[in-house]
Amino acid sequence: MEDLILNLFSILASTIRLATPLILAAMGGILAERSGTVDIGLEGKMLVGAFAAATVASLVQSPWLGLAAGMAVAVAMSLLHGVATIRYKGDHVVSGMALNFLASGLTLVLGQAWFEQGGQTPMLSNEQRFTPIFLPGADYLAANVPVLGPFYKTVLSGHTILVYLAFVIVAAMVFLLGQTRFGLRLRAVGEEPNAVDTAGISVPLLRYQALIGTGLLCGMAGAYYSMSQNAAFAREMTAGGGYIALAAMIFGKWRPVSAMLACLLFGLLTALEARLQGQSLPWVGEVPTQVFQVLPYVLTVILLAGFIGKAVPPKAVGRPYVKER
Repeated sequence: MEDLILNLFSILASTIRLATPLILAAMGGILAERSGTVDIGLEGKMLVGAFAAATVASLVQSPWLGLAAGMAVAVAMSLLHGVATIRYKGDHVVSGMALNFLASGLTLVLGQAWFEQGGQTPMLSNEQRFTPIFLPGADYLAANVPVLGPFYKTVLSGHTILVYLAFVIVAAMVFLLGQTRFGLRLRAVGEEPNAVDTAGISVPLLRYQALIGTGLLCGMAGAYYSMSQNAAFAREMTAGGGYIALAAMIFGKWRPVSAMLACLLFGLLTALEARLQGQSLPWVGEVPTQVFQVLPYVLTVILLAGFIGKAVPPKAVGRPYVKER
């Protein structure tokens, strides 16, 4: 029984770690789309953020400067998307896909040119990356308090600072969108931009501000991949995480907590997939590894599509705003 509980706690801890970059990217997507900008370029922003973070961290020996670099580069990509869609009123989907392709090619070319390791960056030492934080009393509680002690040590403790920040950011997003003037204006500009403009508030400025927030969060998500979950940048290491975050945001109906829960669901399925690989299942036998690799994606879509219901996006999302004369 004790082993079963410990295995369960281990899966929950893996769930949190695997869901963290998705949660950060989903919060960024909510900011963009609540302001009226469709952003399927989350994947590209995460990828360049991961590359820039690992590159700078390897050069300056500081994980915090690496994180700042990743966020700055992702913001630049986000503003590029803003110029294309807000300033020049281009198609949001085409612009987002172009950013994803640009990020995929650019990180590979620059990585090969600078480091000559097949697009990878040098391995980061513990001083160059974010390492786990062990909360006070974790070992004592695990040894002396049944169930709750191991839960505290395994599930709550032992994560990097970015994991804890991700959940703080979810709470901040709930407060920002629901309790602040900026959040009210942001939601309004995604629903009725004409009304916002009539009130003397700049619609383009609000959308640019939202995209800056998106870039910051996606850059943080990318840095998590290369400096927390791993110890270097690898080609296409985000592995479609931006698209999963986008799906979680939609299935969560553009609400922070619901999107976070959708990301945790995907993290749980991915953690289970890692546990099931190589095991023989009753009445089935040994299942090919590829089945387990695709399982989290398929089950996430099926479960969310089946239980969440219809998701209605902000009314003005994806529509170019033309100021009335």
